[in-house]
Amino acid sequence: MPGFELFGEKERKELNDVLENGVLMRYGFDGMRNGHWKAKELESELETVLEVKHAQLVSSGTAAVSVALASAGIGAGDEVIMPSFTFVASFEAIMMLGAIPVLVDIDDTLTMDPQAVKAAITSKTKAVMPVHMCGSMANLEALQAICKKHNLILIEDSSQATGATYKGKPLGSIGDLGCLSLDFVKIITAGEGGAVLTNNEAYYRHADHYSDHGHDHVGKDRGAETHPFLGYNFRISELHAAVGLAQLRRLDEFVTIQKKNYTILREALSEIPEVTFRTVPEGGEESYSFLSFFLPDLETARKASSAFKDHGVDACFHYYDNNWHYIRKWEHLKELKSLYPISNEVKVGLKYLQAKTFDQSDHYIARNISCLIKLSWTEAEVKARAKKMVKAITAVL
Repeated sequence: MPGFELFGEKERKELNDVLENGVLMRYGFDGMRNGHWKAKELESELETVLEVKHAQLVSSGTAAVSVALASAGIGAGDEVIMPSFTFVASFEAIMMLGAIPVLVDIDDTLTMDPQAVKAAITSKTKAVMPVHMCGSMANLEALQAICKKHNLILIEDSSQATGATYKGKPLGSIGDLGCLSLDFVKIITAGEGGAVLTNNEAYYRHADHYSDHGHDHVGKDRGAETHPFLGYNFRISELHAAVGLAQLRRLDEFVTIQKKNYTILREALSEIPEVTFRTVPEGGEESYSFLSFFLPDLETARKASSAFKDHGVDACFHYYDNNWHYIRKWEHLKELKSLYPISNEVKVGLKYLQAKTFDQSDHYIARNISCLIKLSWTEAEVKARAKKMVKAITAVL
């Protein structure tokens, strides 16, 4: 998801605006700014592009999830249902608030299975958090129905799928809250950063205050602001916001390039009968940042992954053997390896992981390979890559 591949004059121009006025902090110093408010401008444009009433920038995608949860009043002892295939940040952000991550199986969308969500709901469940992995989405209609029936908050983590849509609406705009990552390896990047998206006025006000030490941001004298409640520092800097602003304005350009490259690769792999592709929920359109497909079994997927490397095909991930993105190798979570004492509520709440198996998730992740779609490839390079991929897969079948 490398927006950084195409850095250019647009990003440099926004950065220079910040450096020339010398104000790197997003709040205050009004007289020195020469009219430049990059974080505010990026928030406004996110609201327009992603069709939400409110966007609150924060320091990372991980921070976005924690701020979103806190904004909705989720904390100590509350359960948040999340998928077994995601990034470690998902459970980190939940645990930071003293809440309990409840992991459930994925289905052939590579995102959480709505039936598994239903089975995981308890009296302590407060939120359901689908993670739109590898450029595509969960079945949001089904998840919305579940949340409505059980009075649960739906929080979309669309960090890996900016630019994708579901039934005509941008991902991140559909749930009660949405979360974005703007880190270095996302489709649009700020270097580091994230955003909380919502149409709920109260959640937005909470996110605005909570992410800046509880400041209410009323008036122009930062020292005179009140603090309606406790907060922490999850601010983004103007430098990061400046890069993100330029990149957001290029989102359509990036998605168009990715779709072209994705289509060439998919059409080539479609000629192999043993290759099947992830399911995209009806009404969904990917961001085309990954091409995700299934092979017949674990052994074949492992051989294909190795063959890709031998043939010089980079950036293809077999997540079954990956330490960061799948429950199978998250020993630090299962064994609660922490620098500081974990609350008893969380300890008790996570005991289920000692015996819990994820057979359905294993069935999909073991056979899946997800290949990054780069922006900098020429058409000739994509076609050559397609031939290498077909040759590598055919050789191991």
